[in-house]
Amino acid sequence: QARLVESGGGKVQPGESLKLSCAAADFAVDYHAIGWFRRAPGKEREFVALIERLSGEYYTDSVKGRFTISRDNAKNTVYLQMASLKPEDTANYVCAGRYRTGGYARASVNAYDVWGQGTQVTVSS
Repeated sequence: QARLVESGGGKVQPGESLKLSCAAADFAVDYHAIGWFRRAPGKEREFVALIERLSGEYYTDSVKGRFTISRDNAKNTVYLQMASLKPEDTANYVCAGRYRTGGYARASVNAYDVWGQGTQVTVSS
């Protein structure tokens, strides 16, 4: 059964960086789309970034230029490098994978089939 496991969260000060990892089991990250979502306290789950098999990377506007999504096929792991972190980036970050083929709404939680448990990121001085 496919499984995604996040790690790398923590507490940092504004302006600092963190790198999150999403390790996949029984789910090939070089073949399927992998997205990162986040949920802040009292808010809905929000799309953050996505890496697709062939067509590149996508980001929500609020993280463009600060966050970078990448993957290591040999390690079957997707990363989210976060720089210039802000207090509003504080959230539980979850990675999600998509099995299905065909067109889909990249930012929709309903487009993804496998979810990890999440890792907490806190940005505070």
